[in-house]
Amino acid sequence: MDNKHRNRILILIFIGVFMGSLDIGIVGPALPAIQGEFSVDERLVSWIFAIYILFFMIGTPLMAKLSDIYGRRSIYILDIFIFALGSAITITAVSFEQVLMGRAIQGFGAGGIFPVASAFIGDTFPPEKRGGALGIIGSVWGLSGILGPILGALLLSYGWKWLFIINLPIAAVVIALSFYILPQTKGRRDVSFDWWGTLLFAGLVGALAWGVNQIDTNNFITSLSSIYVWPFLILSVLLLPVLVKVERKAVDPVIQIDLYRSFEVKLATSIAIGTGFCQTAIVFMPSLAVVALSLTTSIASLMVIPLVLALGVSAPIIGRLLDKFGTKIVMLVGIAILAMGLFLLSFSASSFNLFIVSGVVIGFGLGAVLGSPLRYIMLGESPPDKRAAGQALINFNASAGQLVGGALIGAVIGSQGGKLAGYQSAYIVIGFLAVIMLLLTLGLKNRSDQLKTMEMNQEN
Repeated sequence: MDNKHRNRILILIFIGVFMGSLDIGIVGPALPAIQGEFSVDERLVSWIFAIYILFFMIGTPLMAKLSDIYGRRSIYILDIFIFALGSAITITAVSFEQVLMGRAIQGFGAGGIFPVASAFIGDTFPPEKRGGALGIIGSVWGLSGILGPILGALLLSYGWKWLFIINLPIAAVVIALSFYILPQTKGRRDVSFDWWGTLLFAGLVGALAWGVNQIDTNNFITSLSSIYVWPFLILSVLLLPVLVKVERKAVDPVIQIDLYRSFEVKLATSIAIGTGFCQTAIVFMPSLAVVALSLTTSIASLMVIPLVLALGVSAPIIGRLLDKFGTKIVMLVGIAILAMGLFLLSFSASSFNLFIVSGVVIGFGLGAVLGSPLRYIMLGESPPDKRAAGQALINFNASAGQLVGGALIGAVIGSQGGKLAGYQSAYIVIGFLAVIMLLLTLGLKNRSDQLKTMEMNQEN
């Protein structure tokens, strides 16, 4: 295959990945408008974000395996179609339940786009060019994080449904071009899929998220006895040992339990869950701006832009600092900045200027903990044949944090009737979680020990 054809493939899968990743965060500016149209409380509206993440997590391993069995092109087209179908269902929603159904279908399709796109690169690019191509695809997440709030603010002035209408023509073009540009790869019938592991993990995280979301923080002890809380919390606890047992016996497990033998991996994955919680805080910032500053939903969505710009500026710098100082120092400083930004936002959201300042501080803090540092740790701690599994482990834990974090924030805000005090309490809770992340980071290896582990794993 010549370079021109490979570049066409890269551009096409870039568009698909961008579309799927954009819909994770672009919904943030629309939350107040959707909430108002369907007259739902903050507790329920948080599931517009959470249900997308839940089905994204389910779709990722399933679609990756299906692409091995039936070929990349067929499954990539299927993923784009499912994503577009979910968008159409969301656009035509006449009830909040239909919005959630559309978002779930969207997330399921989007979950398969990224792994299938990465597999296409592995199939069609020579080894010496795969790194650069994967880097371009990986940069989509940062790009969508920056453009999501901006695009959301522009489209929101025409109505929240336009955030999803725009997906349909893009999906149609991607599907049409896929038949002509993407090569047809042969499937394999000897591939096994970890159905039980996937379903158990989704059930565990989903049950935990629902149970947490239904807690009344004003009557914490009393609410734990609710039929909507304790059965789901107990179910999540009971599923954990079952999941561990199943994954240890699985031929190709979704969660590589063996990697947890490393204390460093335990710390890194725990911190990844915390980063998911903190990422979720961004989604609710436009809603906070509506309540605290009395802004319209369109203007409120613009209040996230300083944060994502700070995140975009800091992220590429972090990679250089990692090589010089190691992950421990970089993450300690970054998480400390992140915690300060969250606490500042919780206490000063009523001030327009301080809202902007706290957003910038949070953005710089997130830039130091998202993506590169945790992936850097997993690359060092994983043997060469389990590096992909290590990266998947970070993705799963961060997604679980986003899912439960969205449910938690919705519960705290909803318990106080969607008033400013509820948002302040929610950001204080996330701030304290950032402090816990900071304490966990103290246990990470220093630079010299990290390099020794990398050399040992490379030799093995």
